[in-house]
Amino acid sequence: MRATTRLRQMLNAPGIIVAPGAYDGFSARLIEAAGFQAVYMTGAGTAASHLGQPDLGLATLTEMANHAGHLASCVSLPVVADADTGYGNVLNVVRTVREYEKAGVAGLHIEDQVAPKKCGHIAGKQVIPTEEFCDKIRAASEYRTDPDFVIIARTDARAVTSLDDAIDRGNRYAQAGADLIFFEAPQTEDEIRRVAREIKAPLLANMVIGGKTPAIPGARARADGLQDGDLPGGVHGRRGARDGEVARVPEGARHRLATWPGAGPDGYLPPGGLRLVARHRGKVRRTLMSRRRVEMPWLG
Repeated sequence: MRATTRLRQMLNAPGIIVAPGAYDGFSARLIEAAGFQAVYMTGAGTAASHLGQPDLGLATLTEMANHAGHLASCVSLPVVADADTGYGNVLNVVRTVREYEKAGVAGLHIEDQVAPKKCGHIAGKQVIPTEEFCDKIRAASEYRTDPDFVIIARTDARAVTSLDDAIDRGNRYAQAGADLIFFEAPQTEDEIRRVAREIKAPLLANMVIGGKTPAIPGARARADGLQDGDLPGGVHGRRGARDGEVARVPEGARHRLATWPGAGPDGYLPPGGLRLVARHRGKVRRTLMSRRRVEMPWLG
């Protein structure tokens, strides 16, 4: 049975899917050995492990699709992969879907941020207009070659516009053809419950160490109406590889959170954090025409 079909069957079955995030082939194999049903290729973890950089939209389609293929080839579980903003406009999204399908993953998520994107739990994001992203989702859904390939639409609007707008976007994206809605960074359990009540589609929750969303046990997540859970991949996998404590069993989504200083969305930012990155990005924009060199310390 194809990985896409297996993932589709999981989504149609009752209960919650716990899909820990993997950042390389070894962490994917640890997840499989621990007894989970699926693997989620984390974009932040990929940027950190593959490039040694923060999650600021630095990885390309080619790099991400190749990395996703490596993960899909070394486990028997369905792999869902981060595809950032789809790497461009509607036409780029179609190519992104095709490249991820060729890589052998079971599904992908794309997000409604303005490019270059940021980690969903870092401040300073922007989102594109709702209808523009609906066009991306329609294209992804219509032009996938495998009807079982899962299209996940992520909205980052909660931190940018409002909770109400983010919920409206979730419903609009589902109507446009998304199979699952990834509602990024709800800030309380009450917000999670409201999202589950008001978005009329299966939902994904992203539990990030040091992030905005409270970590909740799997049983309570099921009661709140969630369909899929993505445990943080980069830090969680590192802790597991070091301590032998990759999450025990899917039931209850029990896992130990890493507390080392590099944990959290800001763990790979340079000294000075996101403000330093934004300041240098502004310098790059202002000096492109002058051809003056702008030092970017986070790139080495």
